[in-house]
Amino acid sequence: MSNNIAIKVENLSKAYLLGQIGTGTISRDLERWYARMRGKEDPFLRIGENNNQNTKSESDVVWSLKDINFEIEHGDAVGIIGRNGAGKSTLLKILSKVTAPTTGKISGKGRIASLLEIGTGFHPELSGRENIFLNGAILGMRKKEIQRKLEEIVDFAGIERYLDTPVKKYSSGMYVRLAFAVAAHLESEILIVDEVLAVGDAEFQKKCLGKMDDVSKGEGRTVLFVSHNMDAVATLTTKSLYLKNGELNLYDKTETTIQKYLETDTNEVGIYIKDPNANSPSFTKVEVITSEKDGTHMNGEDLIIDIDINMPEVIEGMSVSLQICNSKEIPIIYTYLFDTELPLLRKSGVNKMRCILPKCKLYANTYYLIMHLAETKGKFKFEEVHRICEFEVVMPNKVIEWGWQKDTCVYTEDFIWEKITI
Repeated sequence: MSNNIAIKVENLSKAYLLGQIGTGTISRDLERWYARMRGKEDPFLRIGENNNQNTKSESDVVWSLKDINFEIEHGDAVGIIGRNGAGKSTLLKILSKVTAPTTGKISGKGRIASLLEIGTGFHPELSGRENIFLNGAILGMRKKEIQRKLEEIVDFAGIERYLDTPVKKYSSGMYVRLAFAVAAHLESEILIVDEVLAVGDAEFQKKCLGKMDDVSKGEGRTVLFVSHNMDAVATLTTKSLYLKNGELNLYDKTETTIQKYLETDTNEVGIYIKDPNANSPSFTKVEVITSEKDGTHMNGEDLIIDIDINMPEVIEGMSVSLQICNSKEIPIIYTYLFDTELPLLRKSGVNKMRCILPKCKLYANTYYLIMHLAETKGKFKFEEVHRICEFEVVMPNKVIEWGWQKDTCVYTEDFIWEKITI
């Protein structure tokens, strides 16, 4: 391996067995154990299944990653993009040595600091100060090195008052502030960041993006960054990996990769359909009902979005949010609904609801939806789906398009949320 290579991935694959840990029978578990003892491949994992969540599989085995190959040089800032379920987080967990690959090989040089989810590597009973030293020790740093960075970490996180309080008492925002500050400031050669920055407020997100830019361009450290925010990926990274259904679709300059992703990774026009998930609440159907018969929507007409949500069991305090994004995946319109405002999802099985945007005045462009489904009391997110239900907005002939900056000035009257009884 060249001295300039920070990470090299060869024929990397990761398989998961759905629904159970074992193979289902004692005899098959013994076969698997015997194969492992002889250094042979698992006889029950070599199944050519792609991780496509929108199609029903005939097998219980899903390949979250399949035959991934790439090299990252020291000092590179690399984005990782793709739809939910494409394998992005799995790849980061393997690179961070949180989990092991099923097949393939990873080699690299340098200490890795990773922020995969809120509080990764934190012990809830320890204070913020103790967790900083714990994370530093895990990275192989000496106590003096950590002490030298301590003041800078605390100042960046803005939690000085609570530094000696157990982190289990922190809010999710405080948690992620400290976790990012530790990962970004401790002296690692490789920084891996997943989409956790979405938890922080807008000011902190901007602060984090600025720090990551400094880490990559100023300090020359290697950065891997996963995000659904294409503007952030384009700003921070020079190269990007595009994963689709667990396979590497493209590894190229960020501008080229994002363009390929935006062109190809969309659902059927106007509608999103998924098989019901028996384990947790999920969107099973989302449909944009436009004003025109050809599937386009006329500026100024009512826009209707029908939503089906499957609830395996009733959970109190649910919320649904909806974003309409332009072709660059920049959110233009945002609305949400809490259970306290309109009793929703109060029965098991499929619940139907409708969101109406009266006289919706969007500029002529192509738009997509981003949907979130969460339990608000515990701040637990069940599902988030991106780039679904493509639709096009057209302008009536009588309307003159004024010289405003497009996609930043949108007018719509109040949203109307209602339940559909069946």
